[in-house]
Amino acid sequence: MKYCTHCGKEIDDAAVICVHCGAAVAAPQQPMAPINADAPSAGFAVLGFFFPLIGLILYLCWKDQQPLKAKSCGKGALIGVIVEVGLSIIFAVFAGALFAAIAGSLIGEYGSCAF
Repeated sequence: MKYCTHCGKEIDDAAVICVHCGAAVAAPQQPMAPINADAPSAGFAVLGFFFPLIGLILYLCWKDQQPLKAKSCGKGALIGVIVEVGLSIIFAVFAGALFAAIAGSLIGEYGSCAF
């Protein structure tokens, strides 16, 4: 049983108005479901792309509490590492080719000199 907030008398749980004073009885409030703030985040994916170590740390911290955000961080970090490794390989190939070209031209110019 519940009590009327206006007159204080006992009323039925399903009552909409108090039978004693006629005051409207507020409907019982339903407990609100917790709002799940977990959603994929493009911002965290970009952060993980440019700073893969931070993306990995955020992934490991959030993988149980916020799996969708964690997955975004992890994907960004993984893609960032792959791009960095690919660019490093391309840079190494071009640097090696440039070094070989410069060394070849120097050997051509100074090849006849005895050291």
